[in-house]
Amino acid sequence: MSISVIAKNVGTLTEGPHWDQNTQTLLFVNITTASVFQWGLDAEDLKEVIVKGAPTVGAVVPRQQGGYVVAAGRHFGTLDIETGEMTRLAEIDKHKTENRFNDGKCDANGRFWAGTMGPKKVTRVPEQGTLYSLDKDHSVRCHVDKVTTSNGIAWNSDNTIMYYIDTGLRSVDAFDFDLELGTLSNRRTAVSFTDCPGRPDGMCIDIEGKLWVAMYCGSAILRVDPLSGKIMRTIEMPVSCPTSCCFGGEKFDVLYVTSASQFSTQEEQLAKEPLAGSVFQITNLGVTGLPANTFSG
Repeated sequence: MSISVIAKNVGTLTEGPHWDQNTQTLLFVNITTASVFQWGLDAEDLKEVIVKGAPTVGAVVPRQQGGYVVAAGRHFGTLDIETGEMTRLAEIDKHKTENRFNDGKCDANGRFWAGTMGPKKVTRVPEQGTLYSLDKDHSVRCHVDKVTTSNGIAWNSDNTIMYYIDTGLRSVDAFDFDLELGTLSNRRTAVSFTDCPGRPDGMCIDIEGKLWVAMYCGSAILRVDPLSGKIMRTIEMPVSCPTSCCFGGEKFDVLYVTSASQFSTQEEQLAKEPLAGSVFQITNLGVTGLPANTFSG
């Protein structure tokens, strides 16, 4: 196994990695600057675009018809990745104006799932967020409320289970998932992290049905079995706050990991952790992932 940096110190809160198999590029965001990045067009190329009119951006996903969709601020929207222009499709949390989107992914039918979180005063305001989905016709549905920090989402290979992280609960929860209807039921705890350092953030799933979970403030990526609830593998990261991960590369055998550097001033943080806020790749893991889904609308 080998860990290396592909984009050094690119943001205070890089998140939402997504491997775009059509362009063979990695997409990710820096939430706090409303930046969308695209890496891999050339060996040394890292493209950044600021989403215009958005205070933050929590996730970016390609559209099947071309272009991109974002969960930015409190809006779903389409993005012109060349200009940064966002066309708003829907507004959420209209009466919770301090909320923002935090993470999102598409299911196998092309719905875009993304959740919100409340503001941080001294600590995160609890249970202010909601998990939503954006359908092909741009209608929005609410699926889970009273969420503290909406984070990782993944589906099993036959799309009968959706895994979901509300970081405030320190667990991965499982739902029975109806792909045709896009509905959730029978919520239960799949993996608990109450005895682990850090808090679960973003995640992805591999071809064997195991979850890879970024442990924020825990300096690690954990491979866990959602059926037994057991931790199978721990990968120590060179930063304290990995935020999310995804599989990519031509064979989906590379794990890409985003990270944060926002606990003090950036200068202080970088003095302690020179690679904080960087994006990493992990190779030779001995396991592969699955292609990510794209938005149908």
